[in-house]
Amino acid sequence: MDSGSVALLRELLAETGWLERARELGVALRATRSPGGLLLVGTPDEEPWHLTAHLADEARFSGLSQLTPTLVRWAPPADAPAHLRVGLERLERAARGETLFVLSEQQAPVPLLERVNDARRTGATILAVEGGDRELAGLAHDAIQVPREGPVTFDGAQHLVSAAAGEQERRPGLRERLARLLEKVSGPQLAD
Repeated sequence: MDSGSVALLRELLAETGWLERARELGVALRATRSPGGLLLVGTPDEEPWHLTAHLADEARFSGLSQLTPTLVRWAPPADAPAHLRVGLERLERAARGETLFVLSEQQAPVPLLERVNDARRTGATILAVEGGDRELAGLAHDAIQVPREGPVTFDGAQHLVSAAAGEQERRPGLRERLARLLEKVSGPQLAD
């Protein structure tokens, strides 16, 4: 999804609450302390490749290196490059300051829930985009539920969250601050 499509989607969802929820989750993702400490995991049938790519882009474009994700895979091939060979055993080493971001449109499998629970107990922050899984939502510190019949698809919710994660608050520059000060001092300009 390109930036124009994301902008259109944001405009359409402005009054729905989705943007605020995506921003909250984006802020939580930015709280990860170090590059590689943002662990993304999906289900055995749906690994979050697409979101991993978007978060890597957001990390690069925004300069927020903590958004650089680590894709955690269920059965990585032994001959895969190192960054694509990270298996579920990485979740056993999840620690305070790291974030485990779980994506599960369907019911999360029990082995995943067990590993999420273990990561939570060791101090990792658990975030999720889920499709109505009460157990996963209960383990997460913050989660967005994506209803099947809602205004946003599961893929769309991931785009909103990744875009929100890379957003930086822009502080007004000197010219903007001076213009506001002049307007306050002189009052509003009236049209002739």
